[in-house]
Amino acid sequence: MPIIVGQIAQLVGQIEQLLQPGAWNDIVLNVQAWVSQTLPWLKIDDVWASVQQWLSTLDVGSISTMVGNGLLTGAGAVAAGLGGAFIVLILTIYFTASTPSLKSAVYQLVPASKRARFIELAEKITDSVGYYVMGQVSLGVINGVLSAIFLSIIQAPFPAVLAVVAFFFSLIPLVGTLTGSTIIVLTCLLPGLGSPTTALIALIYYLVYMQIEAYVISPRIMNRAVSVPGSVVVIAALAGGALLNLLGALIAIPVAASVLIIYREVIIPRQNER
Repeated sequence: MPIIVGQIAQLVGQIEQLLQPGAWNDIVLNVQAWVSQTLPWLKIDDVWASVQQWLSTLDVGSISTMVGNGLLTGAGAVAAGLGGAFIVLILTIYFTASTPSLKSAVYQLVPASKRARFIELAEKITDSVGYYVMGQVSLGVINGVLSAIFLSIIQAPFPAVLAVVAFFFSLIPLVGTLTGSTIIVLTCLLPGLGSPTTALIALIYYLVYMQIEAYVISPRIMNRAVSVPGSVVVIAALAGGALLNLLGALIAIPVAASVLIIYREVIIPRQNER
């Protein structure tokens, strides 16, 4: 924790420096120098002159208005997101604490002759949801640990903080790893701490890691956690994300596990009895 807190303080200080007048001049010069050394065949001066000429043709007033409106909209969205996340956290704590009483109340609505079987199936389904959460946390731990090791090796800025970012974003299925990787790569571009070379190496690493996680690590972990075949895990995540966006991606695998439990425990035994 002291290491993470110290690196967060350094990150905030670096962001404050970026907001100072004229700070981006050094960034542009560093990028030009890096491109000239890495890509000597590219005429960076001509490219930069074309970019400046294009910028001079833009309506600065309208762009400033659009940027200002975008910043206000983004700030409002961030505030709303933080408020929603806090409410979800509080409701999650309350629902988790009251889960036994809620399940007991639901069980009482089932006829006594079928209650034992219903309770058995419901417990298996709730257990599969718990195992799914444990599997998602395992994916986050793997991404966080590997990110800490890799970012330390390439001497990226704030490796501990970025590893924590990788862990928390990996808890979000389908788009979490992509979002966290984007933040990490952009952080590696911070002037004075990172470099375009470091960002490029990090970009290549996370592009490879996302493919391995999506098609190798995640299906194996979810197969062991919720007893869902790897192909069903991938199809369920893609289908849930396409139908209900992030919410669909969150509930896709637990729903698939629940459907498989009902299929194995209810439908197949009834078909065998006929």
